[in-house]
Formats: sequence, C-alpha cells, structure tokens
Amino acid sequence: MDDIKKEIYLIKKRNVGVEADKAWETSIFRVVFISIITYIITATIFYFIGVKNYLLSALIPTVGYYLSTQSLPFVKNWWVNKIYKK
Repeated sequence: MDDIKKEIYLIKKRNVGVEADKAWETSIFRVVFISIITYIITATIFYFIGVKNYLLSALIPTVGYYLSTQSLPFVKNWWVNKIYKK
C-alpha cells in the first residue's frame, strides 16, 4: 500500500511541474519578456553593424516573433486535429 501512495505522490508532484511548465509556455509574461529581449539584442546588433534606423529596424524581428506566438495556437490546433483526428 505504501508503494501505491508513493507512486500517487510522485505522479501528483510531476503533474504540478507539467502544469507549471505549460503555464509558463502560454503566459503573456513570457511572450512580452522574450519580445523585449529580442528587441534589445537586435537593436544592439543593428547598431554595431551600422544599420540606419536601427531602433526602428529592430522592430521587424520583434514583431515577427510576437506574431508567430499569436498564430501558433491556431497552427497547433490544426496539427493536433489533423494528426490525432479529434
């Protein structure tokens, strides 16, 4: 009986971790944070390689990243429905 309780405890502990990972992956905080980091890094690189309007130009990959995060749930749902025929 103790083995079963231990297994249940381990499964519940794993589920908490999985739920936390899923919450992080889908959080708006993560998307905004990565977008800001992307903008800063891109603007810095563009500055050093001499791109004119580097601050404005750095918006292009940043917006691209943001749009990809907004379209991925749609693509994921399509893929899951196609593969698993829900």
